[in-house]
Amino acid sequence: MQYVAAKTADEAVALLVGQSGMARVLAGGTDLLVQLKSGMVEPDLVVDIKRIPGMKDITAEAGGFRIGAAVSGAELGEHAGVCAMWPGVVEGFNLIGSTQVQGRATMAGNLCNASPAGDAVPSLVAADATARVHGPNGARDVAILGIPAGPGRTTLAKGEIITSIFLPARPARASDAYLRFIPRTEMDIAVASAGVSLVLAADGTVESARVALGAVAPTVLLAEEAAKAITGTRLEEDALARMAAACAAICKPIDDKRGTVEFRTKTAGVLAKRAARIAYDRAGAKK
Repeated sequence: MQYVAAKTADEAVALLVGQSGMARVLAGGTDLLVQLKSGMVEPDLVVDIKRIPGMKDITAEAGGFRIGAAVSGAELGEHAGVCAMWPGVVEGFNLIGSTQVQGRATMAGNLCNASPAGDAVPSLVAADATARVHGPNGARDVAILGIPAGPGRTTLAKGEIITSIFLPARPARASDAYLRFIPRTEMDIAVASAGVSLVLAADGTVESARVALGAVAPTVLLAEEAAKAITGTRLEEDALARMAAACAAICKPIDDKRGTVEFRTKTAGVLAKRAARIAYDRAGAKK
């Protein structure tokens, strides 16, 4: 196995394009190193991207924030600006692993690992975040929703890497939240999860919303009908009931030892309702 610490995004791309065998990208390594140790993968090339300029940076941009692909959960959780603007995104990311894992894990890595239960992804989809993708043909921005293709698979082409994730600007009366259900109190993966982002009008009604569900389909789901159900409301019980029903209608979960189809389907709606209430309270407090 060859290991190379790339100095630029172009160098990393060239290395990946030129490798005819299996190649893997290393950022935090919390997924890749486990896979290597267990023998799940035996790559011919590992390209470390941490030394590429900007990969460890969080920078203000266009009223939002650009987060480098190698920024850890611990680093993001200490950034006051991101925590204030996108608390749900930080919540989802900070649920991944232990304190030690948080010192290494990255949002881009969680996204590219492409687990349906990845905790960083639903809140990013709810935030309408985008990924900056560098490849043989240059750079392009892709909606987070468009990156996962299925369990363990992404839409990235050969040689493409994610160099950053962009969280957009938002008005004052706006916030988000992320919740998941796990069998244990910590150190587990989601059986179902939900991320909700809301913008409130001056009269306290929901002006716009985005609802995303995790662990209930091969990829994260954007629940557009659920968002419509609460738009124009103050999250009255009937509106939340319609929201939960809309979430349940699009779930495509599996039965396994961690949860049944019925349980996951119902739980997704319950979590979406609870996350919406939290996001609403947070947004209303920003006056």
